[in-house]
Amino acid sequence: MASQQTFDIRTSGRGTTEITGEVARIVREARIATGIAQVFVQHTSCSVMITENADPSVRRDLETLAGRWAPDGDPAYRHDTEGDDDMAAHARSLLAGSSVSVPVGRGELLLGTWQGIYVWEHRTGVQTRRVVVTVLG
Repeated sequence: MASQQTFDIRTSGRGTTEITGEVARIVREARIATGIAQVFVQHTSCSVMITENADPSVRRDLETLAGRWAPDGDPAYRHDTEGDDDMAAHARSLLAGSSVSVPVGRGELLLGTWQGIYVWEHRTGVQTRRVVVTVLG
């Protein structure tokens, strides 16, 4: 049995937007008791991640690390069609990933106590992002 839904979110620029509630709603509506939820973002300059949901400093520190991994405006970049953050956003997306999988049990996401699902925006400007949630069981 499988179910799939998409939704759009608007980010406010670089940083994280929690989507746990929307993914949980989709999983409940799928009515699949045991299985897996796969969450995928259809873009090459943002990521989906599971991380700490209690202390926002964790997500701020991840942003600091990403700035070290892939700094904006590096003169070695050739791809800068959309600005100084363009290639850096693609690199950050590649490093952080475009999908996550979460076990489903009793029709609910089986996330840990301090885990949340986030879209991690790597562009500095406001963006609209499409997320695909596929529930298999």
